[in-house]
Amino acid sequence: MTRFLVTGAGGQLGQEFVALLEGSRHEVIAASKDDLDVSDRDQVFAAIKGLSPDVVIHAAAWTAVDMCESDPQRAFATNSFGTRNIAEASRQSHAHVVYISSDYVFDGAAGRPYVEWDLPNPISVYGRSKLGGELEMSPSDTIVRTSWVCGRHGANFVSTMLRLAASDAQVPVVDDQFGSPTFTADLAQMIWRLALDRRGGIWHVTNQGETSWFGFARAVFEAAGADPDRVRPIPTSELSPARPAPRPIRSTLANTALQAAGERLAPAWEESLAKLVAELAG
Repeated sequence: MTRFLVTGAGGQLGQEFVALLEGSRHEVIAASKDDLDVSDRDQVFAAIKGLSPDVVIHAAAWTAVDMCESDPQRAFATNSFGTRNIAEASRQSHAHVVYISSDYVFDGAAGRPYVEWDLPNPISVYGRSKLGGELEMSPSDTIVRTSWVCGRHGANFVSTMLRLAASDAQVPVVDDQFGSPTFTADLAQMIWRLALDRRGGIWHVTNQGETSWFGFARAVFEAAGADPDRVRPIPTSELSPARPAPRPIRSTLANTALQAAGERLAPAWEESLAKLVAELAG
């Protein structure tokens, strides 16, 4: 039996991971933001020393990309310094850390999917703060970069599009940003496998395939039985109001390390989207 501590357990990925482990023979300790403020070093050290986890799934983060842009102090306190606290305390307690990072560590200018060995170059405060967290990890810890995360818990792009699909609204969605949608059910399974095997280093974990936000929105409408032509493509420059934080134009993550390791990859994003929409509709 492995004892897991999950930070950010109230978030959409944290909830998915806790639910996955609750059905296993392993022990899971769920720590939401209210339970554990990762930016509080004393609190983090006391929690990890007292709980003695074997593995810490560090999913706690401030992911409000535009708010991070206007409050970098909070972004770095949570995403970078908070991760330093988790890493330090875990090393003292001999716990393995799995840190959940982001495609936003890249600038999106490569013109191809990013592999794990590409050099990061974040263009937003959020991206820089997540890269800061990566730099706090030791080589034996696990960094999981992912992108465009959606699931059955909490608010996300799919739940927003489903709400709009149920209305009569015309929906403008940007068609010049590209990436890989990732679904928490698939992501949690892969994190579990990497964590149990203590697979160190950087891993890109996404569902397979690439689309734009516009293409993603149309697919949600189609899966929900709504008219996809109600989704209207617009360039990022026409967003109103304009978003404070710059976004990478193409932040698709190639799952190269998983392929090299012979791991089974997550399904195509369209397949997992259909399952999620059916579950949410039911």
